[in-house]
Amino acid sequence: MAEKDKIAEEIMSEDELDKVSGGNVADLADDSRFLNTLLRGRPGQCDRYGQWRVRFNTEEIYNAWRSVGVDCYMPANDRDILYKIDGKPVSREEAWAHAEKVVGKHFEKRIEWDWDF
Repeated sequence: MAEKDKIAEEIMSEDELDKVSGGNVADLADDSRFLNTLLRGRPGQCDRYGQWRVRFNTEEIYNAWRSVGVDCYMPANDRDILYKIDGKPVSREEAWAHAEKVVGKHFEKRIEWDWDF
């Protein structure tokens, strides 16, 4: 096998790279789309971001989470997004349910907030 072919086999796609080095960047992008729709017309509404642009707008998403009483941050390694309510660690699903309860809106299906899905 030629050296060029070996290198081509070793190159990861952006999706593969995100799963290894930043698996939760996709989750944070989903958070932005979820919060953008949930908070429509409310203070704290963030923009909708994809996996690339979300990396440059994390503070906006963290502020959106804070507007519904959730502390959220992603450590420098781009993994394991952490959510807390009243200082207590919670799962992402619990954070989403809490946000829906605060706003008084519930999404039954992903298509309701992620129309790019």
